Amino acid sequence: MYTLHYAPGAASQLVHVALLECGASHRLERVDLEGGQQHGPAYRALNPHGHVPTLIVDGRPQHECAALAMLLAERHPEAALAPMPGSAQRADYLELMLYLANSVQPAFRLWFYPQEAGGDPTAIRNAAAARIENAWRHLATRLESAGPWLLGDAFSVVDVYAVMLMRWSRHLPRPALAFAPLADLAARVTARPAWRHAAETEGLPAWP
Repeated sequence: MYTLHYAPGAASQLVHVALLECGASHRLERVDLEGGQQHGPAYRALNPHGHVPTLIVDGRPQHECAALAMLLAERHPEAALAPMPGSAQRADYLELMLYLANSVQPAFRLWFYPQEAGGDPTAIRNAAAARIENAWRHLATRLESAGPWLLGDAFSVVDVYAVMLMRWSRHLPRPALAFAPLADLAARVTARPAWRHAAETEGLPAWP
């Protein structure tokens, strides 16, 4: 059994949905971010960075939402959440997962916490919003040419990751749903039982 330390609507949502898509036995431990639980010694012993998610795998705490989603896809191949090694789509899968993890998600960090970067917060947020919008444009173009999923005909954990980040953009000047291909993707992913169950369990309001 896995144990997921999560916070509602945070990056842990990707891992929560992946666990459900895999049908993996798990239990949830909510981390009170507003109350500062992530900075306490008990949680820091599990995750020295003080972030969510933390997933207990075979008794060991593991971190980073993209890595955890990829790990679950690898440990549960029967769920078909990722192309198999050696398949034609494997390179695109790895590219997109790292693009979302290294380019898109950090831009949200700048949007939500501009003070961490130093400098003028307004300028930092404006630059982050432009970077995020460029990402939506890139993903929308990909869907238009090779959809209906980001890897073509097959649903994967990439789609869950992208839609989680799309949800984060709902209060940005130009949210992801302003792009029709992304709105269609969001509708397909959020209609899946795993997404709906995770959102209900975490108490998230309806979206999109």
